[in-house]
Amino acid sequence: MTAETIWIGVGLAGQLFFTSRFLVQWIVSERRRESVIPVAFWWFSLLGGVTLLSYAIWRRDPVFILGQATGLVVYARNLALIGRARRSLAA
Repeated sequence: MTAETIWIGVGLAGQLFFTSRFLVQWIVSERRRESVIPVAFWWFSLLGGVTLLSYAIWRRDPVFILGQATGLVVYARNLALIGRARRSLAA
């Protein structure tokens, strides 16, 4: 197995994580009969974003790198806000 094959697998795994977030959001929304963005959506976004960013860096694609790096800030911030809200409720 070559390094390129492994990196293509990493890229595909990242895309799978990224796509999974929409499936999770859809399933939760259907169950609740309203549009919901569950915490798992943000975790899949972060996991997919980190994986795809790694792949983009390997590809040396500045457009792809910028897009994924920017998204990571949003995903991490949403998880931080959710964590803060949960800690406030627990206190």
